[in-house]
Amino acid sequence: MTESSPKAPYTTNNAGIPVESDEHSLTISSDGPILLQDHYLIEKMAQFNRERVPERVVHAKGAGAYGTFEVTNDVSQFTKADLFQPGRRTDMLARFSTVAGEQGSPDTWRDPRGFALKFYTEHGNYDLVGNNTPVFFVRDPQKFQDFIRSQKRRPDSGLRDNDMQWDFWTLSPESAHMVTWLMGDRGIPKSYRFMNGYSSHTYLWVNGAGEKFWVKYHMKTDQGVDFLTQAEADELAGKDGDVHRRDLYDSIASGNAPSWTMNVQIMSFADAADYRFNPFDLTKVWPHGDYPLIEVGRMTLNKNPEDYFIHIEQAAFEPSNLVPGIGPSPDKMLLGRLFSYPDTHRYRIGPNYTQLPPNRARSQVNSYAKDGPMRYEPANTARPYAPNSYGGPAADVPAFGEPAGWAAAGEMVREAYTLHREDDDWGQPGTMVRQVLDDAARERLVSNVSGHLLGGVTPPVLDRALQYWRNIDKELGDRIANKVNGG
Repeated sequence: MTESSPKAPYTTNNAGIPVESDEHSLTISSDGPILLQDHYLIEKMAQFNRERVPERVVHAKGAGAYGTFEVTNDVSQFTKADLFQPGRRTDMLARFSTVAGEQGSPDTWRDPRGFALKFYTEHGNYDLVGNNTPVFFVRDPQKFQDFIRSQKRRPDSGLRDNDMQWDFWTLSPESAHMVTWLMGDRGIPKSYRFMNGYSSHTYLWVNGAGEKFWVKYHMKTDQGVDFLTQAEADELAGKDGDVHRRDLYDSIASGNAPSWTMNVQIMSFADAADYRFNPFDLTKVWPHGDYPLIEVGRMTLNKNPEDYFIHIEQAAFEPSNLVPGIGPSPDKMLLGRLFSYPDTHRYRIGPNYTQLPPNRARSQVNSYAKDGPMRYEPANTARPYAPNSYGGPAADVPAFGEPAGWAAAGEMVREAYTLHREDDDWGQPGTMVRQVLDDAARERLVSNVSGHLLGGVTPPVLDRALQYWRNIDKELGDRIANKVNGG
């Protein structure tokens, strides 16, 4: 007598009711018409038609995992934020992504990579939404939508177009620093595990005494930075379009948990006013000689999502999730993102997106928000308004202090940053070319840029692109022009 195998659970519909068949629809006879009363068949078809939510307009293709962040150095003199206090260990979620591609695009396109982190702190979720580069293409949110459209697909043919990209870049000289990063080695990381992450933006830290500091975050990969050449990336795009997603998942599944060390640069609040360039300009880095890295802690990703759609596709990161002790800076791009990110989540996954598993706070939520599509947790309030007389929650300024922010002076204006001594667009990318890159990296940069320009970029955009690189570095620009012109 053989031991019987465990009985499989029976199939139910979405209401938990047992169904009669997994294979056959309900008909009058074996060859008769399907009956409208087969509610399970209708449920399956209707559910299938609604399986997708709109993909992200940017950062559509990505991968992610859960993990922990552990403080390894005392930075409490700079911030009172709970997650950065000595000895703290905080659960977290990370999502990495490409920027311009769609859901099905290859992981190995030359593109910036998103580096989004969600920390489940005692005072709510803190989101740090950055990239694998410390700078960005534009410094004003008025230009962000236009920039993204120039990197995506043409409205007439539906094809991506190098000419559109260079048209925008060459008419936007502030893009020079970021384009130098993009066209260099870090434009195609070997995998998500082998790239750094940066806040890019400047944030405000406030300590327990109310003192204010400006801060930039650097997440340094403990695996070491590595990259793919253009030829390697092109080959992988044809062999395995999901190579970076697969690499992250498989490394965690095999017990090889990747980690990153968080460092920060700290600038005193007063230094910003007369620093040699605008410290809130997203196209600039702070030289480490002026503001050296200070270690904060280590992030380790050690748990794959049990369901990709639930935990990664529905993950919602937003720079406006700022916990006590952390605030925004006058960075215009950051201020624009404070609105843009939560707004896109409300459109894409609904107004109650914060109740979904990856976005749900691990701390008590006492919000006066109510109702709306797909809401399933009631507000933890006596009455749905404030103030009220029935014991509802009330803001506690003495406990947490005033919101972290800065005092903006003067009238509201639409203008560029005020000029500092080194507020030019070409200086830092030129320094990167001449002093950071070695000869081999410069040669690859020339090859990458010239190859990209030969992919359909035409005059007058091509002429501006060549001048663009000469502005960064005359010798490098001449080498690029020589390759483009058949030399």
